[in-house]
Amino acid sequence: MSLFSRFTQTKSTAGTVDSPPSYPEDSKQAEASFDKSGDGDETSIQVLAAGAELTYEEDVQGGMGRHLGIFTCTMLIVGRIIGTGIFSTPSSILGSVGSVGASLMLWVLGFALSFCGLFIWLELGTMIPRSGGEKVYLEAIYTRPKYLATVLFATNAILLGFTASGCIVFAENILIAAGRADPEWAVRGIALGVIVFATLLHGLTPRLGILIMNALSLFKVVVLLLVVITGWVVLSGKTHIQDPHLNFRDAFAGSSHSSNDYATATFKVLFAYSGWSNVNYVLNDVRNPIRTLKIAGPLGLGICSALYLLANIAYFAAATKAEILRANVTVASLFFKNVFGVKAERALSVLVGLSALGNIITVTFTASKVNQELAKEGIPLPFGNRFWASNWPTGKSPLPGLIVHLIPSAIVIIAPPPAVAYPFILDVEGYPAQIINLFVVLGLFWLRYRQPNFKRPFKVWLPLAVFFLAAAVFLLVAPFLRPANKVGDTPPLPYYLYCLVGIAVMAVGVLYWATWRVILPRVFGYVLAPRKVQLDDGTWVAVFSRQKEF
Repeated sequence: MSLFSRFTQTKSTAGTVDSPPSYPEDSKQAEASFDKSGDGDETSIQVLAAGAELTYEEDVQGGMGRHLGIFTCTMLIVGRIIGTGIFSTPSSILGSVGSVGASLMLWVLGFALSFCGLFIWLELGTMIPRSGGEKVYLEAIYTRPKYLATVLFATNAILLGFTASGCIVFAENILIAAGRADPEWAVRGIALGVIVFATLLHGLTPRLGILIMNALSLFKVVVLLLVVITGWVVLSGKTHIQDPHLNFRDAFAGSSHSSNDYATATFKVLFAYSGWSNVNYVLNDVRNPIRTLKIAGPLGLGICSALYLLANIAYFAAATKAEILRANVTVASLFFKNVFGVKAERALSVLVGLSALGNIITVTFTASKVNQELAKEGIPLPFGNRFWASNWPTGKSPLPGLIVHLIPSAIVIIAPPPAVAYPFILDVEGYPAQIINLFVVLGLFWLRYRQPNFKRPFKVWLPLAVFFLAAAVFLLVAPFLRPANKVGDTPPLPYYLYCLVGIAVMAVGVLYWATWRVILPRVFGYVLAPRKVQLDDGTWVAVFSRQKEF
């Protein structure tokens, strides 16, 4: 079987993919049989005596089918990118780099890096139009040792794929809007409630979940437009803000000279831009996936980038540098307080809270699809991967995959202190993601070399890929260099701790893979026999059974 025969359609096209094509000639399949073993229920499951790797045709079956169009896919990107980042992190970024000019330059850099990444993911996504994003690309590129790339990605996606930071920001802003103090457990209780709500929304009423997701994404665009237009009015000098141009005079004064500071701040900027690859995670659900991806990706990121840059200018026009540094996570609320007063600050807190809610619902939707793809691949999970890969109970959406996303989110919300947790979470999420990005872009170069004639409906300009690669290397090395303040931005934690935690997560993945594939089979004398099953909801799943060696 060729390198991409299991990842792509039998006949690759750049157009529509509305129905699965015929199976490849070399896909050896036995007759379907009837099996009830291993699940503890009485439902029938078709079993094929083939290898465990799912073909393209099998992978796209199950669920609601291809129901997402260009508008929803654009909103998937907008809703994922615009969330807590643009409202919450500008003050932290300014604190890291020390000056308004350097802060704005980092937002421009984030825009450039995000578009470079988008174009790389467009090439890979149009070559391999399957759900899963980086999971699929790593599997196609790094085929040996078998399943190592899958397990490494799964470890990162499950352990660090939480939505806790957005839930915390939602809770804090709702309490501000209510005019109440924000005791720690009130924040945690509200945050926990909202992630449970998002889980049940998508798991039990999937179509309603998509409608709410789209509506909140449009709402967030309106909120940012309100910030941008207000910023223009402030810059015109027609408000009570005494000197709206103060921060733009000598804008680079006080800039940090530490590589660590810029690397840490860049992680936060990239976190605010993260989401441009959101459609790549759900391509099995997308109508005309190649065409839709090529339109929705640039359109969604372009909208968000323009609004981000203009919103930052508006923030710096309405507040002094010192005020923004003191604003902590609610710089947008400070903006409206300065322009319109305390009542407007509370009103904006509601808007920011709803924006965070939209981000939570969007992230939860795509994360569940990724978790389902991981379970379909045969990764060993408690209670068996058939359940976690299924669309139980509705047959349309993966509630088990949503639960996998819910568990680490709930742990992060409940366990650590919020004041330290929020910036540390941003950093920890960013570091392993850069490791994965590094291997994805290296894989792109390798594919260009090994598969030069493979049909590519979209090709990224190689200098852009080189720039993205260089940035990924810098972002992996620079955090280990001592920052100017010698403590980083998450004291009392060491400045390098988030890097070590990120690496440790990847190491856990290696250990998990070695235990599953190497250590336990050798110790107990068995081999892992692969097979494929089709669940009642139409979903194909790879499973492994233990067979004694003779």
